[in-house]
Amino acid sequence: MITATPRPAPLRELPAHEFSAGAPSRVPVVRPARAEDAAELAALSRPFVRSGALRERPASVYADHAADFLVMAEPGGTLEGCVGLRVHPADPAEGRGPAGVLYNFCVAGHRQGRGVGAGLMRAVLAVARAKSLGALFTATTGGGDLFLRYGFAPAAVRTAPSAWAGSLDPRRNARILARSL
Repeated sequence: MITATPRPAPLRELPAHEFSAGAPSRVPVVRPARAEDAAELAALSRPFVRSGALRERPASVYADHAADFLVMAEPGGTLEGCVGLRVHPADPAEGRGPAGVLYNFCVAGHRQGRGVGAGLMRAVLAVARAKSLGALFTATTGGGDLFLRYGFAPAAVRTAPSAWAGSLDPRRNARILARSL
């Protein structure tokens, strides 16, 4: 008997209209981030760092972890939004299967309310399913409206991957949200 381990197809660049209704004349694409996007990822995140919504990360961290990120980019290459997905392996000792953590989710101010966040959310959910993750977690200091619209709900920190939960700064008073896949 021959067995094979299924492997998800690599993420291809997807026109944003595959994630949101209507296609503008200049269609942005959702694509995996590249190390050379690091400075732009840091710049895109900076307003959210200043507001206290995100932790500060130097461009070198974005370069080192570019494989975690999906970005929505205009045809000219300008990044309009990003989201990181960190995969945490199963933890049989805690009775937990593989899970993902969404982090550094941000959309450029001039693009908020125009479907960029929703497009990124649909794309990252598809990637998480392709990776056979059982659940997704995130921490938010805001209302979390987009997450709630996509099936996330408040969760106890003890249900989250312990390595991630232990890294949360209690001074930020973030709410933990989770969603089963």
